[in-house]
Amino acid sequence: MEMEMEMRAREDIEIGEDITPPIPPLSYALHHSFLHSHCYSCFSPLPLPLNSNYNNTKNHHHYYYCSPACTTTRVVSTEELHILQSHPHHPFSSDLRAALRFLQSHPDDRITGLVTNCHKLLLLQEDDEFVATICEGAKAIATATATDTASASAALCLVLTNGVEVQDYDGRNLGIAVYPQNFSWINHSCSPNASYRFFLSPSPPCCPNSTKLRILPQHTVLTKDDEVCQDNGPKIVVRSIKRIKQGEQVTVTYTNLLQPKQMRQSELWSRYRFICRCERCSASPPTNVDHTLQEISSANLDASSLSSDQNVYCDYAIRRLTDYIDDAITQYLSFGDPELCCEKLEILLTQGLLYEQLEGREVKSQPTIKLHPLHYLCLNAYTTLASAYKVRASDLLGLYSELDEHLLEALDLSRTSAAYSLLLAGATHHLFRFESSLIATVANFWISAGDSLLTLSRSPVGSEFAKWDLPMANPPLLKCICSKCSLMDNFKAILFHREAQNADFEDISSEFLDCVTIITQKVWSFLIHGCCYLRAFKDPIDFSWLGTSKYSSLRDVQPHLCSTAEGPGYTHQERMHIFQLGVHCLLYGGYLASICYGRHSHLTSQVQNILDCEECLINDSHETD
Repeated sequence: MEMEMEMRAREDIEIGEDITPPIPPLSYALHHSFLHSHCYSCFSPLPLPLNSNYNNTKNHHHYYYCSPACTTTRVVSTEELHILQSHPHHPFSSDLRAALRFLQSHPDDRITGLVTNCHKLLLLQEDDEFVATICEGAKAIATATATDTASASAALCLVLTNGVEVQDYDGRNLGIAVYPQNFSWINHSCSPNASYRFFLSPSPPCCPNSTKLRILPQHTVLTKDDEVCQDNGPKIVVRSIKRIKQGEQVTVTYTNLLQPKQMRQSELWSRYRFICRCERCSASPPTNVDHTLQEISSANLDASSLSSDQNVYCDYAIRRLTDYIDDAITQYLSFGDPELCCEKLEILLTQGLLYEQLEGREVKSQPTIKLHPLHYLCLNAYTTLASAYKVRASDLLGLYSELDEHLLEALDLSRTSAAYSLLLAGATHHLFRFESSLIATVANFWISAGDSLLTLSRSPVGSEFAKWDLPMANPPLLKCICSKCSLMDNFKAILFHREAQNADFEDISSEFLDCVTIITQKVWSFLIHGCCYLRAFKDPIDFSWLGTSKYSSLRDVQPHLCSTAEGPGYTHQERMHIFQLGVHCLLYGGYLASICYGRHSHLTSQVQNILDCEECLINDSHETD
């Protein structure tokens, strides 16, 4: 990336503040798989059933709109339809259409405002297939528009370099969009101080278009015209996740921050052709987070004593482990086999990989390579296991209605799912303490853990399991408000009064960890019953024991899965503790989400809706406004 293309703060900015108004894109295009389910103008889901008045296939062929207003915002050209019909499965299909729209909407001199990276993307010889794909796409654009190949190449490279994946509220990548300099000039960092969110419909009152732009280039000043685009397409808003001083460069991330350095660097080079030299990537020795994300352990030999030859085997083992985990996840997502996925992942987590399995090669010792419990592959496995166990429980509940061994198994599966969700949230929170840029990821994981725990506490199976002839009453939310922390009060204040305050952050986080640690100790043994791997974790919240003698317990886990037969009793008090734990996780996740995305964000509203479904969160909220 060009160093002079950067954005800096015009003023001091506190954590959790919008620093741009909603910015419309210069060009955008839905991915091919969403053309029939989402509006091509604003990317919002199409209403069902489709209204033929403005979703007319005769007029728009493969394009659909959610309302008459969106229909008038963009006319699909004949050239774009040609690209769609002729190259629907091109690797850069949506990029081709976005590039074509950019060419049609903006004169050539506008391209100079954004870097194209043409000289980097097309002149490097080590990836001929990538270069050939770009050239093929540029040729398709040139043919459709009767323009020269050079201009088509520049437009496509501009989209590949500056395009942002537009995500919906569930994190799905809906399409590609290119935004003007006031966003595209924001550079990448693996320890960013800002994040961004999308609006797939008209901007809410909390984010009016009149909000001033609080960032500017270092060497030039954006004019008023630079700050305003046509009001169509999915809009983007940038928000601070750290304190930013006046004149400090504003950065966002272009990659997954829970990947170790080598993977981030590889992805950034492959997509953008630059080597990241941010503070986190330049740290020597590596930061605590990067060291942890790629650390391995050995059951029979300390990793620190491995010879250089064995370190080569370790690298190869990580590749093998990666392939194994990816294969298990693919089987689950593509073929719908959650049970096999759970079995494969848990055997790998407990057993690891023996050196003797590596192509029959012999070494002096035969240690078993195991992943650190916070290794990035383990975090991926925890995410998948939480989902797969939840699906298995749901499937059983859908098949059986009477209380029998099947429903008891469903309870076992539900609590294991909740346990993995809680472990994932606690593990990433431990990393978050060293790298505050992980706040968005941590917010999602705490909300997910809270939702799983509340679902478990409300399960009718759990009620019957506790007292087969006398179901327990559901615990009322307002009676479960914790007197030891101010999470509920702060969340109510965020919803109805103000944004999260930076001065409160450390106190709220400390109170939350104190409470959640105490409650977890009361229910963890129940949640982890039936899984040897989880039973090795004495505390899913406090990871300070890593690197101590207690860590050896994880290395000695037997390579077989425990039975999910009859487990500990599920008492009313235990159920209440699980409910309280879920409420805490939800509230804290919602608090973090309000910092990343604002108090009216989808995630914050999701937390409010879940709690409102339990019981009215605040009876007199509007009376105190």
